[in-house]
Amino acid sequence: MSARAPGKRKIGRRRPRKRGGRRWVRRLALLLGGVIAGYFALSVLVLAAYRWVDPPTTGVQVQRRIESWLSDGAYRKRYRPVPSSRISPHLLHAVVAAEDSRFFEHGGIDWRAVGDAIEDTRRGRPRGGSTVSQQLAKNLFLTTHSSWWRKSLELPLTYLTEAVLDKDRILELYVNVAEWGPNGVFGAEAAARHHYGVPAAALTREQASRLAACLPAPRRRVPARMDRYAAIIEQRMARMGW
Repeated sequence: MSARAPGKRKIGRRRPRKRGGRRWVRRLALLLGGVIAGYFALSVLVLAAYRWVDPPTTGVQVQRRIESWLSDGAYRKRYRPVPSSRISPHLLHAVVAAEDSRFFEHGGIDWRAVGDAIEDTRRGRPRGGSTVSQQLAKNLFLTTHSSWWRKSLELPLTYLTEAVLDKDRILELYVNVAEWGPNGVFGAEAAARHHYGVPAAALTREQASRLAACLPAPRRRVPARMDRYAAIIEQRMARMGW
């Protein structure tokens, strides 16, 4: 029997590497991709229906209902969608002037406003740069919780909204589903009756500007305290030819 030379290892067959982990990751990725694709496909169908019908409820409305259940608080949703012909033009103009002055120019995201918002945040004056289209997508399909995953869904949903709906319908839907006060006040009709005791069609220019001034924080702001911002909104409306 000859001894094996020192320093040499016995060469045998390599055991095949286990690929179970890779298959599991691949299947999970395919499943997640399928869920996301299905979600966006369903969103397109819903948006197509909203070209003619009004949303029976929204993501934010569901969120508020769940929050009221968890806190055992009183909740009474006031939500009555109306066509734009029954909404004061002052309110439509005030919302655009306050929330998205280039609404009729951009394709869903106002990247110039995003850049301005980033620059203002760096200077210690944080503010949002969301468009009316973005806020509509958020209200319809998402919640108010600020997180990376919400923003990652909001971006494609915004472009889908712009692709399926025209600008007039986007604005009409937004003023009909926007949250306009605590405890279930949603939409222009409910807001006008809750804050002023009149239908949305009867809102004056000043009342409309005060309501629009509440939109960034509708659960904390009240129209009666929005003197300064409402005056700014009216100035913007005048500069825009309204």
